[in-house]
Amino acid sequence: QKSGIDSKKSFDFYKICKEMDLNIIGIMCLPPENQDSNIFFSEMKNLNKKLDLTELSMGMSNDYLNAIEYSATYLRIGSKIFGSRN
Repeated sequence: QKSGIDSKKSFDFYKICKEMDLNIIGIMCLPPENQDSNIFFSEMKNLNKKLDLTELSMGMSNDYLNAIEYSATYLRIGSKIFGSRN
C-alpha cells in the first residue's frame, strides 16, 4: 500500500517546496483500494484549486472515468492497455 502527505498538511508541505524553489504544478492522489475513490477525488480537486495548481494526477484503470469527472489531467491506466500483472 502506498502513502503520501496527509491532506491536512499539504499547505505546509507546498510552502516548504516553494521555499526550496521547486516547481510544483499539481498533486497526485492514490485512494485506498477498498474505499470509494470519489470521496478522495473530490477532496483532491478542491485542494488543487485552493493551491492554484494546474495538474491533477488521479485515477487508475478501475476508476479513471470517475477521476475525469473530478478534473483529472493525468491518469494511470496501464492494466487497461497492457493487461493485469501476474
